[in-house]
Amino acid sequence: MSIALDTVDPLGKQADAPKKRKRALSTGAATSRSLSSRPGRLIVFFLVLIWTIPTFGILVSSFRPEIDVKTSGWWTWFADPSITFENYQRVLSSAPGDDNMVKFFLNSLIITVPSVILSVGIAMLAAYAFSWMQFPGRDWLFVAVVALLMVPLQMSLVPLLQLFTGGAHIGPVTIFPDLNLTGTYVGVWIAHVAFGLPFCIFILKNFVSALPKELIEAARVDGAGHAITFIRLVVPLSVPAIASLAIFQFMWIWNDYLIALIFAGRDKAPVTMKLAQVAGERGNAWHLLTAAGMVSMILPITVFFLLQRYFVRGLLAGAVKG
Repeated sequence: MSIALDTVDPLGKQADAPKKRKRALSTGAATSRSLSSRPGRLIVFFLVLIWTIPTFGILVSSFRPEIDVKTSGWWTWFADPSITFENYQRVLSSAPGDDNMVKFFLNSLIITVPSVILSVGIAMLAAYAFSWMQFPGRDWLFVAVVALLMVPLQMSLVPLLQLFTGGAHIGPVTIFPDLNLTGTYVGVWIAHVAFGLPFCIFILKNFVSALPKELIEAARVDGAGHAITFIRLVVPLSVPAIASLAIFQFMWIWNDYLIALIFAGRDKAPVTMKLAQVAGERGNAWHLLTAAGMVSMILPITVFFLLQRYFVRGLLAGAVKG
């Protein structure tokens, strides 16, 4: 009976879906034509130029001597160019601070890569469940997940830290044991995954639910279970969305300072904590901060350009959702 009700379309939604896709495609084509015109290209070039000026200023300042950085603007370099590698030498050495930049760089890799894999992987499983599996309270549970996006991150840091350091107890009953996760990579991984899952699930669910229903039904008719359908059908079709989300998660976790400051110990500190150390106690060593900032940008920029084509496809995916 439920199957028959699902196939009935009294409002003509299935008939309206191609029209919606056609309107979305026509709107996208009109926007593309507008941006491809000469005025459109000039506007885009101007916006890109304005957006990249601060980064270019950091790049120029990272090669300027300390006295020049502190006494004049970076644009004066063009009138009197002078280049030094002293800033990079000091940043990549053990000064300022006790450890060199390489150690913090590796810590950031160890923190970021597993956190991204876990958050995106778990979110992909949840997105499939919310989209193509029937279970009681599915819609309400998804609403609860989306509602977690409204919870400020700062409000959850202290309760989670207390949970990691002392566990959770109600009288003599232990609800959550004391795992002593502070100052470990595992604690930082759990924190990043927990705080990132609502956003990841929300993004991937919109994409997975937009996959053609006929493909899922055809897989079920052929005898494929949820595991086979997920691995062989849903995941390959969702590669653009997964790559786009992975880029966002990578950037956010790589540039995070607050979570690392609270959950990571001194030996597990990421590159963002090294940047704060380089700046000095009073922030007067910002000539070194420019060089450290450029070093920390290398990997995120590389990841973005390697996954750029998937990123664009992922952004456009779902634009024609019926």
